[in-house]
Amino acid sequence: MLPPIHDLVWVFDCEWAPDPAAGRLLYGLPAEAGDAEVLAEMWKRNGATEEDPFPFLKYALCRVLSIAVVERRVKKDGEPAVTLLWLPRQPADPQQAAERDILRKFLEAVGRHRPQLVGFNSQGSDLRLLLQRAVIHGLALPDFCRRPAKPWDQEPDYLVRSNQNAWNVDVLETLGGAGRGAVPSLHEIAVQCGIPGKFDAEGAQVAHVWLAGQWPAVIRYNCCDAISTYLLWLRMAFVGGLFDRERYELEQELVREMLMNLAEQPDGEWAERYFEEWQRLQEATGQV
Repeated sequence: MLPPIHDLVWVFDCEWAPDPAAGRLLYGLPAEAGDAEVLAEMWKRNGATEEDPFPFLKYALCRVLSIAVVERRVKKDGEPAVTLLWLPRQPADPQQAAERDILRKFLEAVGRHRPQLVGFNSQGSDLRLLLQRAVIHGLALPDFCRRPAKPWDQEPDYLVRSNQNAWNVDVLETLGGAGRGAVPSLHEIAVQCGIPGKFDAEGAQVAHVWLAGQWPAVIRYNCCDAISTYLLWLRMAFVGGLFDRERYELEQELVREMLMNLAEQPDGEWAERYFEEWQRLQEATGQV
Protein backbone atom coordinates (compact mmCIF):
# COMPACT_ATOMS: atom_id res chain seq x y z
CA MET A 1 0.00 0.00 0.00
CA LEU A 2 2.85 2.38 0.86
CA PRO A 3 6.43 2.44 -0.47
CA PRO A 4 9.26 1.39 1.84
CA ILE A 5 9.94 3.85 4.66
CA HIS A 6 13.13 5.87 4.29
CA ASP A 7 15.53 6.68 7.13
CA LEU A 8 14.42 10.32 7.02
CA VAL A 9 10.70 11.04 6.68
CA TRP A 10 9.01 14.45 6.83
CA VAL A 11 5.24 14.29 7.25
CA PHE A 12 4.17 17.83 6.47
CA ASP A 13 1.16 20.12 6.25
CA CYS A 14 0.69 23.72 5.11
CA GLU A 15 -1.73 26.49 6.06
CA TRP A 16 -2.53 29.32 3.71
CA ALA A 17 -4.94 32.23 3.19
CA PRO A 18 -5.88 34.57 0.33
CA ASP A 19 -2.97 36.90 -0.39
CA PRO A 20 -3.93 40.59 -0.07
CA ALA A 21 -1.01 41.56 -2.30
CA ALA A 22 -2.38 39.30 -5.05
CA GLY A 23 -5.85 40.83 -4.67
CA ARG A 24 -4.55 44.38 -4.98
CA LEU A 25 -2.52 43.53 -8.09
CA LEU A 26 -5.03 41.37 -9.94
CA TYR A 27 -8.16 43.39 -9.19
CA GLY A 28 -6.66 46.88 -9.22
CA LEU A 29 -7.56 47.58 -5.61
CA PRO A 30 -6.02 50.65 -3.96
CA ALA A 31 -2.85 50.22 -1.92
CA GLU A 32 -4.53 51.77 1.11
CA ALA A 33 -7.33 49.16 1.15
CA GLY A 34 -7.13 47.08 4.33
CA ASP A 35 -6.34 43.37 4.16
CA ALA A 36 -9.81 42.37 5.38
CA GLU A 37 -11.41 44.56 2.70
CA VAL A 38 -9.19 43.07 0.00
CA LEU A 39 -9.94 39.49 1.06
CA ALA A 40 -13.68 40.21 1.06
CA GLU A 41 -13.38 41.47 -2.52
CA MET A 42 -11.33 38.43 -3.54
CA TRP A 43 -13.98 36.07 -2.20
CA LYS A 44 -16.72 38.13 -3.85
CA ARG A 45 -15.02 38.01 -7.27
CA ASN A 46 -14.55 34.27 -6.94
CA GLY A 47 -18.18 33.37 -6.43
CA ALA A 48 -19.03 34.12 -2.80
CA THR A 49 -22.67 33.48 -1.91
CA GLU A 50 -24.75 33.56 1.25
CA GLU A 51 -24.39 29.79 1.53
CA ASP A 52 -20.65 29.89 0.74
CA PRO A 53 -19.24 33.29 1.74
CA PHE A 54 -15.61 32.14 1.64
CA PRO A 55 -15.18 30.11 -1.57
CA PHE A 56 -11.98 28.21 -2.26
CA LEU A 57 -9.45 30.35 -4.15
CA LYS A 58 -6.80 29.16 -6.57
CA TYR A 59 -3.44 28.42 -4.97
CA ALA A 60 -1.74 31.18 -6.97
CA LEU A 61 -3.99 33.71 -5.16
CA CYS A 62 -3.02 32.50 -1.68
CA ARG A 63 -0.01 33.05 0.53
CA VAL A 64 1.59 30.43 2.79
CA LEU A 65 1.14 31.20 6.49
CA SER A 66 2.91 28.22 8.05
CA ILE A 67 4.41 24.80 7.39
CA ALA A 68 4.57 22.07 10.04
CA VAL A 69 6.62 18.86 9.84
CA VAL A 70 6.75 15.71 11.95
CA GLU A 71 10.23 14.34 11.32
CA ARG A 72 11.01 10.65 11.75
CA ARG A 73 14.76 10.11 11.66
CA VAL A 74 16.45 6.73 12.13
CA LYS A 75 19.42 7.17 14.48
CA LYS A 76 22.78 5.40 14.30
CA ASP A 77 21.51 2.69 16.66
CA GLY A 78 18.70 1.89 14.20
CA GLU A 79 15.91 3.32 16.36
CA PRO A 80 13.78 6.23 15.16
CA ALA A 81 13.38 9.63 16.82
CA VAL A 82 10.32 11.83 16.24
CA THR A 83 10.45 15.64 16.30
CA LEU A 84 7.94 18.39 15.51
CA LEU A 85 9.22 21.30 13.42
CA TRP A 86 7.42 24.36 12.11
CA LEU A 87 7.80 27.67 10.28
CA PRO A 88 7.72 30.51 11.13
CA ARG A 89 9.29 29.88 14.52
CA GLN A 90 8.67 33.49 15.60
CA PRO A 91 5.68 34.90 13.68
CA ALA A 92 6.07 38.26 15.46
CA ASP A 93 9.37 38.71 13.59
CA PRO A 94 8.49 40.29 10.20
CA GLN A 95 11.42 38.60 8.46
CA GLN A 96 10.50 35.11 9.71
CA ALA A 97 6.81 35.71 8.98
CA ALA A 98 7.45 36.74 5.38
CA GLU A 99 6.08 34.14 2.97
CA ARG A 100 9.27 34.25 0.92
CA ASP A 101 11.33 33.27 3.98
CA ILE A 102 8.96 30.43 4.93
CA LEU A 103 9.04 28.99 1.41
CA ARG A 104 12.79 29.37 1.00
CA LYS A 105 13.67 27.74 4.33
CA PHE A 106 11.39 24.75 3.81
CA LEU A 107 12.08 24.03 0.14
CA GLU A 108 15.83 24.57 0.48
CA ALA A 109 15.84 22.18 3.46
CA VAL A 110 13.97 19.55 1.44
CA GLY A 111 16.49 19.90 -1.38
CA ARG A 112 19.42 19.71 1.03
CA HIS A 113 18.31 16.85 3.28
CA ARG A 114 16.32 14.83 0.68
CA PRO A 115 13.66 13.41 3.04
CA GLN A 116 10.81 11.17 2.02
CA LEU A 117 7.86 13.60 2.05
CA VAL A 118 4.45 12.43 3.26
CA GLY A 119 1.27 14.49 3.22
CA PHE A 120 -2.50 14.39 2.92
CA ASN A 121 -3.42 15.60 -0.58
CA SER A 122 0.15 16.84 -0.81
CA GLN A 123 0.66 16.01 -4.48
CA GLY A 124 -2.47 17.78 -5.63
CA SER A 125 -2.54 20.57 -3.05
CA ASP A 126 0.33 21.44 -0.68
CA LEU A 127 3.25 20.94 -3.07
CA ARG A 128 1.39 22.63 -5.95
CA LEU A 129 0.79 25.64 -3.72
CA LEU A 130 4.42 25.74 -2.55
CA LEU A 131 5.76 25.45 -6.08
CA GLN A 132 3.44 28.11 -7.52
CA ARG A 133 4.24 30.56 -4.73
CA ALA A 134 7.99 29.85 -5.07
CA VAL A 135 7.74 30.76 -8.77
CA ILE A 136 5.83 33.94 -7.90
CA HIS A 137 8.59 34.92 -5.45
CA GLY A 138 11.32 33.99 -7.92
CA LEU A 139 13.13 31.65 -5.55
CA ALA A 140 16.13 29.70 -6.84
CA LEU A 141 15.57 26.07 -5.73
CA PRO A 142 17.79 23.87 -7.94
CA ASP A 143 18.18 21.06 -5.36
CA PHE A 144 14.45 20.79 -4.66
CA CYS A 145 13.52 20.94 -8.36
CA ARG A 146 16.22 18.57 -9.64
CA ARG A 147 14.70 15.64 -11.58
CA PRO A 148 16.26 12.20 -12.24
CA ALA A 149 17.91 11.77 -15.62
CA LYS A 150 15.74 8.67 -16.19
CA PRO A 151 12.30 7.94 -14.67
CA TRP A 152 13.51 4.65 -13.19
CA ASP A 153 16.50 6.19 -11.40
CA GLN A 154 16.27 5.97 -7.62
CA GLU A 155 16.97 9.68 -7.19
CA PRO A 156 14.51 11.95 -5.36
CA ASP A 157 11.76 13.42 -7.51
CA TYR A 158 9.32 15.58 -5.58
CA LEU A 159 7.48 16.92 -8.61
CA VAL A 160 6.15 13.81 -10.35
CA ARG A 161 2.47 13.18 -9.59
CA SER A 162 1.95 9.47 -8.98
CA ASN A 163 0.82 7.30 -6.08
CA GLN A 164 3.94 5.25 -6.83
CA ASN A 165 6.25 8.19 -6.02
CA ALA A 166 8.37 6.91 -3.13
CA TRP A 167 9.72 10.42 -2.42
CA ASN A 168 6.39 12.24 -2.27
CA VAL A 169 3.89 9.93 -0.59
CA ASP A 170 0.35 11.27 -0.70
CA VAL A 171 -1.84 9.47 1.83
CA LEU A 172 -5.01 10.66 0.09
CA GLU A 173 -3.80 9.43 -3.30
CA THR A 174 -3.39 5.98 -1.76
CA LEU A 175 -6.69 5.94 0.10
CA GLY A 176 -8.90 7.87 -2.30
CA GLY A 177 -10.36 7.12 -5.69
CA ALA A 178 -12.54 8.49 -8.45
CA GLY A 179 -15.80 10.10 -7.41
CA ARG A 180 -16.78 12.25 -4.46
CA GLY A 181 -17.69 9.27 -2.30
CA ALA A 182 -14.17 7.85 -2.53
CA VAL A 183 -12.36 10.96 -1.26
CA PRO A 184 -12.36 11.26 2.56
CA SER A 185 -11.27 14.37 4.41
CA LEU A 186 -8.48 14.04 6.97
CA HIS A 187 -11.04 14.65 9.72
CA GLU A 188 -13.45 11.98 8.45
CA ILE A 189 -10.93 9.18 8.32
CA ALA A 190 -8.67 10.19 11.22
CA VAL A 191 -11.41 10.41 13.86
CA GLN A 192 -12.70 6.94 13.00
CA CYS A 193 -9.14 5.65 13.45
CA GLY A 194 -9.00 7.15 16.93
CA ILE A 195 -6.85 10.06 15.76
CA PRO A 196 -7.73 13.73 16.39
CA GLY A 197 -9.24 15.54 13.43
CA LYS A 198 -10.42 19.16 13.37
CA PHE A 199 -11.20 19.50 17.06
CA ASP A 200 -10.05 23.12 17.50
CA ALA A 201 -10.97 24.89 14.25
CA GLU A 202 -11.81 24.37 10.59
CA GLY A 203 -9.56 25.15 7.65
CA ALA A 204 -11.93 27.84 6.39
CA GLN A 205 -11.35 29.80 9.62
CA VAL A 206 -7.60 30.08 9.16
CA ALA A 207 -7.76 33.29 7.13
CA HIS A 208 -9.91 35.01 9.76
CA VAL A 209 -7.69 33.84 12.62
CA TRP A 210 -4.66 35.19 10.75
CA LEU A 211 -6.36 38.52 9.97
CA ALA A 212 -7.21 38.86 13.66
CA GLY A 213 -3.49 38.76 14.42
CA GLN A 214 -3.59 35.30 15.98
CA TRP A 215 -0.78 33.81 13.90
CA PRO A 216 0.41 31.49 16.71
CA ALA A 217 -3.07 29.89 16.70
CA VAL A 218 -2.69 29.18 12.97
CA ILE A 219 0.67 27.52 13.61
CA ARG A 220 -0.78 25.37 16.41
CA TYR A 221 -3.63 24.31 14.12
CA ASN A 222 -1.05 23.48 11.44
CA CYS A 223 1.01 21.39 13.88
CA CYS A 224 -2.07 19.41 14.92
CA ASP A 225 -2.85 18.57 11.28
CA ALA A 226 0.75 17.44 10.70
CA ILE A 227 0.63 15.18 13.78
CA SER A 228 -2.72 13.69 12.72
CA THR A 229 -1.36 13.03 9.23
CA TYR A 230 1.69 11.35 10.80
CA LEU A 231 -0.48 9.11 12.98
CA LEU A 232 -2.63 8.17 9.97
CA TRP A 233 0.53 7.36 7.97
CA LEU A 234 1.74 5.11 10.83
CA ARG A 235 -1.59 3.29 10.78
CA MET A 236 -1.40 2.76 7.03
CA ALA A 237 2.16 1.48 7.41
CA PHE A 238 0.86 -1.07 9.93
CA VAL A 239 -2.08 -2.07 7.71
CA GLY A 240 0.32 -2.45 4.76
CA GLY A 241 2.76 -4.67 6.69
CA LEU A 242 5.61 -2.17 7.04
CA PHE A 243 5.22 -2.36 10.85
CA ASP A 244 4.18 -5.32 12.96
CA ARG A 245 1.87 -4.77 15.95
CA GLU A 246 4.70 -4.28 18.43
CA ARG A 247 6.54 -1.81 16.18
CA TYR A 248 3.32 0.09 15.53
CA GLU A 249 2.72 0.50 19.27
CA LEU A 250 6.30 1.67 19.77
CA GLU A 251 5.94 4.22 16.96
CA GLN A 252 2.79 5.64 18.55
CA GLU A 253 4.55 5.80 21.92
CA LEU A 254 7.21 8.02 20.35
CA VAL A 255 4.46 10.45 19.36
CA ARG A 256 3.04 10.40 22.89
CA GLU A 257 6.48 11.21 24.29
CA MET A 258 6.88 14.03 21.79
CA LEU A 259 3.51 15.51 22.79
CA MET A 260 4.34 15.29 26.49
CA ASN A 261 7.64 17.07 25.89
CA LEU A 262 5.86 19.79 23.92
CA ALA A 263 3.23 20.12 26.65
CA GLU A 264 5.97 21.00 29.14
CA GLN A 265 6.99 24.04 27.09
CA PRO A 266 5.68 27.48 28.16
CA ASP A 267 3.20 27.59 25.24
CA GLY A 268 2.54 23.83 25.15
CA GLU A 269 -1.05 23.75 26.37
CA TRP A 270 -2.22 22.90 22.86
CA ALA A 271 -0.11 19.70 22.86
CA GLU A 272 -1.71 18.58 26.11
CA ARG A 273 -5.18 19.16 24.64
CA TYR A 274 -4.21 17.21 21.52
CA PHE A 275 -2.95 14.34 23.70
CA GLU A 276 -6.20 14.32 25.71
CA GLU A 277 -8.31 14.31 22.55
CA TRP A 278 -6.24 11.44 21.17
CA GLN A 279 -6.80 9.47 24.36
CA ARG A 280 -10.54 10.21 24.26
CA LEU A 281 -10.85 9.02 20.67
CA GLN A 282 -8.75 5.93 21.35
CA GLU A 283 -11.17 4.96 24.11
CA ALA A 284 -14.26 5.86 22.04
CA THR A 285 -13.11 3.67 19.14
CA GLY A 286 -11.89 0.80 21.30
CA GLN A 287 -8.23 1.34 20.37
CA VAL A 288 -7.00 1.06 24.00
